[in-house]
Amino acid sequence: MDYEINDITLAEDGKARIEWAERFMPVIQSIRRRFLLKKPLRGIRIAADIDITAESAVFMRTLTAGGAHVMVVRADNAHTIQDDTAASLVKHYKIPVFALHKNATHADYTHIHKVLDTKPNIIIDSGSGLTTFIHKSRKDILEYITGGVEETTTGVRRARAMEYAHALKYPVIAINDSRTKYIFDNKHGTGQAAIDGILRATNILFAGAIVVIAGYGWCGRGFAQCARGFGAHVIITETNPITALEAHADGFEVLPMMDAVKKGTVFITATGNKHVLTADHFRKMKNGAIIGNIGHSDVEIDIPALQKITKNTRQMRRNVIQYSLGTRKLYVIGNGQILNQIAAEGHPAAVMDISFANQAFSIEYLKRYASKLERKVYSVPVDIDENIALMKLNACGVAIDAVTRVQKKYLADWQ
Repeated sequence: MDYEINDITLAEDGKARIEWAERFMPVIQSIRRRFLLKKPLRGIRIAADIDITAESAVFMRTLTAGGAHVMVVRADNAHTIQDDTAASLVKHYKIPVFALHKNATHADYTHIHKVLDTKPNIIIDSGSGLTTFIHKSRKDILEYITGGVEETTTGVRRARAMEYAHALKYPVIAINDSRTKYIFDNKHGTGQAAIDGILRATNILFAGAIVVIAGYGWCGRGFAQCARGFGAHVIITETNPITALEAHADGFEVLPMMDAVKKGTVFITATGNKHVLTADHFRKMKNGAIIGNIGHSDVEIDIPALQKITKNTRQMRRNVIQYSLGTRKLYVIGNGQILNQIAAEGHPAAVMDISFANQAFSIEYLKRYASKLERKVYSVPVDIDENIALMKLNACGVAIDAVTRVQKKYLADWQ
């Protein structure tokens, strides 16, 4: 088996980490038991460009249980590679992995090509990096690909842009459109993981802090609620009037960023866009302001612009760099990368249980129906979404009511 990881001797630590995560993922375990019996993915080849964490390892094991041949790569965000997890996937579960945490500064195209040389049938993507690479540089394998799944908000946006430009060559299921995904993964998962990452990186006191959050999407909402729960005063900046109105109605202060930078002590970007914080903003921030990103990659905070106006930098803590601007000092977490992945461990396993269940069911759906789908972006089917919610409720020991026959008739009667 061909693979490339940092250190195979870390496998035992990785196995323990995977087994711990699995304890909190009852839905994906249930899917795996059925996959083992039915083998619904038998014979398909899957290329997965995904965060290599204990939770994703549980997901990869589930796909192989279903009969799929899976190869894993993390090409353009090596900060999200757990080397011990990668080692365990290779040693204990015989899943080829091409990922090294030390390659965090650049994409490893050698790894990408090795995975794509297997002529995969289904693409698992997180940010549409692999999808766009295939469409630009590996068109030779498009004939083998029947479909893909995309996990993230940014990735879905890119896939839809490809669809609108008539560039998309296979159907993609937008996992992020699933209600069970964005409500729990984006909102609750990001909210808790972001708090965790900031505290690990800085050990600041949230109570009394003035936290400015750029973007009130599901990730911004989740973090805003958590920060307020810790006692922070939260300011929201937005470009969408409806979302801004929602933030206002939720009790948060809403300001333009140029006004918010004069008040904030902590700044977090969560927009999925680039240059949300620029040199103009850095010049107006208070001395000691802390800056981080929970949105997309490292483009939301304009680090090159900050470096240009900085006299010198200093590593203050493991994931904190001090930028000196004359008499003022600003502190950036994780060099502007996604801080809940850089400074913490990403989302809790109980949340990823739901997200990966969406992907597992969607891959099974693609295996069955891809030939009938157009080259466009599809939402997760509603029945899959609701089934996952029921499975999670059952695992939590929660029961709900059912609509009666009389009620169904009433709802269907237009008179």
